[in-house]
Amino acid sequence: MAKQLRELKGVGEKTEKLFQKIGITTTDDLLHYYPRNYDAYEEPEEIGSLKENTVAAIRATITTGVYVNKIRNLQVISITVADTTGRLAVAWFNAPYLKNTLKKGSCFILRGKVSRKKGRLEMEHPEIFTPAAYEEVLHSMQPIYGLTAGLTNKLIIKLMHQILEEQNLQTEFLPDEIKEYYHLADDNYALSAIHFPANMQELLVARKRLVFDEFLLFILAVQILKGKTEEAPNAFPMKPVWTTEQIMENLPYKLTRAQLNAWHEIERDLCSHTLMSRLVQGDVGSGKTILSFLAMVLTVENGYQAALMVPTEVLANQHFEAFTKLMEEQGITSCHPVLLTGSTTLKEKRRIYGEIASGEANVIIGTHALIQEKVVYENLGLVITDEQHRFGVKQREALTTRGNAPHVLVMSATPIPRTLAIIVYGDLDISIIDELPAMRLPIKNCVVGTSYRPKAYSFIERQIRQGRQAYIICPMVEESEGADGENVTDYTQRIREIFPSDITIGMLHGKMKPKEKNQIMEQFASGEIQVLVSTTVVEVGVNVPNATVMMVENAERFGLAQLHQLRGRVGRGEYQSYCIFMQGNEQEETSKRLEILNKSNDGFFIAGEDLKLRGPGDLFGIRQSGQLEFRIGDIYQDADVLKAASDAAGGILELDRELTLPQNEMLRERLNSYMKYDLENLGL
Repeated sequence: MAKQLRELKGVGEKTEKLFQKIGITTTDDLLHYYPRNYDAYEEPEEIGSLKENTVAAIRATITTGVYVNKIRNLQVISITVADTTGRLAVAWFNAPYLKNTLKKGSCFILRGKVSRKKGRLEMEHPEIFTPAAYEEVLHSMQPIYGLTAGLTNKLIIKLMHQILEEQNLQTEFLPDEIKEYYHLADDNYALSAIHFPANMQELLVARKRLVFDEFLLFILAVQILKGKTEEAPNAFPMKPVWTTEQIMENLPYKLTRAQLNAWHEIERDLCSHTLMSRLVQGDVGSGKTILSFLAMVLTVENGYQAALMVPTEVLANQHFEAFTKLMEEQGITSCHPVLLTGSTTLKEKRRIYGEIASGEANVIIGTHALIQEKVVYENLGLVITDEQHRFGVKQREALTTRGNAPHVLVMSATPIPRTLAIIVYGDLDISIIDELPAMRLPIKNCVVGTSYRPKAYSFIERQIRQGRQAYIICPMVEESEGADGENVTDYTQRIREIFPSDITIGMLHGKMKPKEKNQIMEQFASGEIQVLVSTTVVEVGVNVPNATVMMVENAERFGLAQLHQLRGRVGRGEYQSYCIFMQGNEQEETSKRLEILNKSNDGFFIAGEDLKLRGPGDLFGIRQSGQLEFRIGDIYQDADVLKAASDAAGGILELDRELTLPQNEMLRERLNSYMKYDLENLGL
């Protein structure tokens, strides 16, 4: 049974609060808090073959005395070491105790990050081992966990050992024949080995089992939800209307063939005798919004209410303005739209609630305030969400009017190859928009090394002087132990000193309060901020046609599909747009992956190519897009396991739809708990 964290040795009130910040309250939560990477202790290298920006171990002799300098409030200890192939400068910070350990002529194994300072390589703050001590950790893999300020990797490792030693073995929940057929490890072994694998092989075996579990539970849950939707009667029957045809005729542009196909599928669903559950997949900028507007008009003209839910207030405002403008231009008077977000004033909210309850407001656009607040709908016939808001069971219940579930339309800009999409969105029918509107200028891309940075900055400055704006994306929010890569906090400070003071630079990341995030996005959308330094939270959220440059630092740390989505934030207006992928390491495979983005602007092609290039070494550091954040699985990289889990789920449900057979008893218990907790967290 899971215990509260406070019951562990070494966890007091302060530590407990830090763990709560990363969503961990019980020992079970911690056990399923998987490492985000591993530190592999490899054979020592020769000094002569060291490369910058890598972590390496060297066996070397100290050739100088120990120098102690004070730089501001840092005490720096430096020495020079050598082997037969060269010499290397080594420095430690605030480590006075080392003065007695480091003696000229002593031989140690040093392991740390190699960087270039003033034109020469040096190693900063390495770990120190005697050759015998290094022998003990050689080839082992030490876990590296995602941290928050105040938590250390050491503490998590210590607690993890404690839990694994005290933990009673879990009862295996997978039937034996499934384990054997798919060559899966025992779940107790997998849980232990994912944290402390003896080698890469052990890690891969453990990871495969945990990824399989996660996908299997997810697919079973989705299939069970689908069964419920299919059985639900359609309480909102509709008929096609002329108004939608008239809107399409009068638009200043022609819908693409792909848009028209998707619209006919939506219209057919809404007018059929069953409830619609449809996903519309299309690249950023492929014109999904107009389809959602048409679906809302069709619903209203049939006498029902329609709701559109988006992830950010800024986007909700933009959609509300765009929809209102379209209705005015087309002279349509049947739609009465209202805007409902977290920052709508109390007085306004009361008025809007009244209009929704009476049915006077028949188009409701907003954030998740649409389902969280005290909203009572009169006859809600259609709910449109984007992928960030796939509905949880609780949300579906919140949106049923007088016991009747509405039609559901989900919009997704994540290019998932169709074979995977059918599994992942098993409860939805799929429409794909695979062509961009003709008036879009293709984005110009380049993949460059970090030495290009000054040029990139002057290019961004030139664009700003022409009245444009730019995004700069970093992989991390703040500096983190055991992780190298640019972080938003330090980066923003740094470029504020580089760019002229009349250029306003803003900062955005997921740890900010929603109100603060909103304010920053609004300032960027209105042009008050010219350069926005951000994490990937900008993937969703706002349409800024004036932004023409997207620069991504440490591009190798992101999945290609995610980079492609980030790129879709620019090129939304009439101006030529540019995307600069900054490669933080010089590895050839990295260049090969990023080159795909250079050559193609087709999201589906990119996602497919990305799948082909993944190897076991890419298990970490490359996260794909924000939708469906599985704890350990990645639908792109683990596509084969996803397919296997899908087959297994199909087989189980075919034989035992309700999971009542004795061999599925443990699986049913596990699935119930999964549907209660994890599914909601996945945003499903």
